[in-house]
Amino acid sequence: MNTYVTGAAIKQLREKQNLTQAELAERIGVSSKTVSKWETAKGLPDISLLQPLAQVLGISVMELMQGQQIENKNISANMLRSKFYVCPLCGNVIHSMGDALFSCCGIQLPALEAEEGDEEHILTMENVEDEQFLTIAHPMTKQHYISFLAYVTSDRLQMVKLYPEGNAETRIRLRGRGFLYYYCNRHGLFKKKV
Repeated sequence: MNTYVTGAAIKQLREKQNLTQAELAERIGVSSKTVSKWETAKGLPDISLLQPLAQVLGISVMELMQGQQIENKNISANMLRSKFYVCPLCGNVIHSMGDALFSCCGIQLPALEAEEGDEEHILTMENVEDEQFLTIAHPMTKQHYISFLAYVTSDRLQMVKLYPEGNAETRIRLRGRGFLYYYCNRHGLFKKKV
């Protein structure tokens, strides 16, 4: 990710909006020469101009700084296309039903890619009454632990937050087909089809 907006990004986004340099300049209250300097890498917009610039270009400030617009193709919000984001500093967990742009603690968060569980991250399920008792034989120390378990179907999400020095287990009522997700703070996101 770029640490600041680039001239190439401004030009690309301006052209996508069918704006001339003069039209963009007028809308944000600068000269067309200033916009030209930005686009030719001879200057950068002042931080106070990022919000108005992003607004005129029809994107968020984060998208402007990244240099591309996020377009969520999950129009029907199918929950089976869920994405999870975890902040490496505070452990905040964010769920979305498609592509999105999130930041936490000043860091842009990438969507986690889920893998099938390996021999160190095996999820076991046991019927208990009308629920499933889920267990992961995994360390739960302050340095290495399972952060959450989530069950996602086409129309619902159940998430259980787990904590270090607890147990990597919970009970969840499984309804229909879906995926179980679980996140190890060292090894990433895992999933199991149910």
